[in-house]
Amino acid sequence: MTGFKQHGGCRGAAPGLSDSKCSGLLPRVGSSVGPERGRARPPGTMAGSDTAPFLSQADDPDDGPVPGTPGLPGSTGNPKSEEPKVPDQEGLQRITGLSPGRSALIVAVLCYINLLNYMDRFTVAGVLPDIEQFFNIGDSSSGLIQTVFISSYMVLAPVFGYLGDRYNRKYLMCGGIAFWSLVTLGSSFIPGEHFWLLLLTRGLVGVGEASYSTIAPTLIADLFVADQRSRMLSIFYFAIPVGSGLGYIAGSKVKDMAGDWHWALRVTPGLGVVAVLLLFLVVREPPRGAVERHSDLPPLNPTSWWADLRALARNPSFILSSLGFTAVAFVTGSLALWAPAFLLRSRVVLGETPPCLPGDSCSSSDSLIFGLITCLTGVLGVGLGVEISRRLRHSNPRADPLVCATGLLGSAPFLFLSLACARGSIVATYIFIFIGETLLSMNWAIVADILLYVVIPTRRSTAEAFQIVLSHLLGDAGSPYLIGLISDRLRRNWPPSFLSEFRALQFSLMLCAFVGALGGAAFLGTAIFIEGDRRRAQLHVQGLLHEAGSADDRIVVPQRGRSTRVPVASVLI
Repeated sequence: MTGFKQHGGCRGAAPGLSDSKCSGLLPRVGSSVGPERGRARPPGTMAGSDTAPFLSQADDPDDGPVPGTPGLPGSTGNPKSEEPKVPDQEGLQRITGLSPGRSALIVAVLCYINLLNYMDRFTVAGVLPDIEQFFNIGDSSSGLIQTVFISSYMVLAPVFGYLGDRYNRKYLMCGGIAFWSLVTLGSSFIPGEHFWLLLLTRGLVGVGEASYSTIAPTLIADLFVADQRSRMLSIFYFAIPVGSGLGYIAGSKVKDMAGDWHWALRVTPGLGVVAVLLLFLVVREPPRGAVERHSDLPPLNPTSWWADLRALARNPSFILSSLGFTAVAFVTGSLALWAPAFLLRSRVVLGETPPCLPGDSCSSSDSLIFGLITCLTGVLGVGLGVEISRRLRHSNPRADPLVCATGLLGSAPFLFLSLACARGSIVATYIFIFIGETLLSMNWAIVADILLYVVIPTRRSTAEAFQIVLSHLLGDAGSPYLIGLISDRLRRNWPPSFLSEFRALQFSLMLCAFVGALGGAAFLGTAIFIEGDRRRAQLHVQGLLHEAGSADDRIVVPQRGRSTRVPVASVLI
């Protein structure tokens, strides 16, 4: 072929173009960046000609942006800063059509619903000993209550992720929360001989929670950018530990006040009705991805669901951070269900509390204390993680995954010590639980922020759903049941006693420390890829990067009087 030469170590560079390291997506001859948002026109031939000038796309889209594009580093246009300019309050209001006060109010409503979401999820854990007595079930069946709920939630999350990327998110959340409230109320009227019906209703509760958890973070992402987004996400994710703690507290206290554990399940449905009204009256749907484009470019168009999944599978930062979050879900899911029961058994072994006998109400303050610790450590851990990450980000672009890794790796030994010390001192156990849960909570908001800046706006609900599926499939969907199953198997080999019940649960919970260490390693892997993946997403949102598909991996060459597409690898230039 004529007219091509090896230029500065880059094959396929056209004559007359400067060497830009073959970075990013190079515009083809005669094309312009603009109407197609930076996408190159398909290579073709000139009329009546066997030969046509062509340029091959760079092997790695992370190498750089389009040469000659103003405002981006490494371009031949006007030089600007490395990061895209962040719009101010007036700019955000112009783009979203919402005032700063209205945007903050929307976040407050979403936080309330998120708090209610986790409050309902862990109300069951606050009255778990009473449920075991009422339905006459063992540890493995008790763990199945949470496993069925998480499994349903996990299966339905991709459905709502797909819908959330394409339809009105506000109405999807309204319908899901209304259904969840109704089913939760119905679960409080199940008779003792129908334990399977309790499992069914807990599974149906997952429908409502899947409709909310996959969609709400993407609304926040479309209202704020940069540090503002991180702060709002931290406020949103405060609701996870606080709501979980309130679930323990509400469950135990409502049961004590009413004298019946069924009333603990009737608190959140009424609050759910309020949530639906607030969603309908306060929340408005912002345009997807507009605050990140902050320009008059046309909106990003959603791609097919399979294309979304392929793109996510090729995003190492997303995959590795999701695996790290899976470890967080495994540990928190296990502790959420079993920690109060473990602390009660520890007190029984130490002689501080009478055992819970069949037919009696289980009286213990451990659900209340553990709930307060969960609230406090959640607020402290989430706030600490976001603030440390925000300060380190200016000097280290890998700060987010490194802070997550530090939190998980640091929590593992303290969780192990909390279990090991339970036989000797309940006070020491609570101290180590406090430190371990604080370090563990540092991950919540940061992981969500990582997902939002390494995934483009039209895929975020799908990415949230995929992360939910992965983290629950390998995390808290099976961890409560697995811990209970291991405990039951260990007890079979020991003589029946309160000590054997305590030791069996103690040894099975030690698995959490090992899984936490594995999660820390996954976040260390995320730190390797985070910079490149974030940059690719920024360029794509700005319309300066086109994802290579099967057609883009081919180039046009003359063959027998006509132009033919062939793989780049098959052409020797």
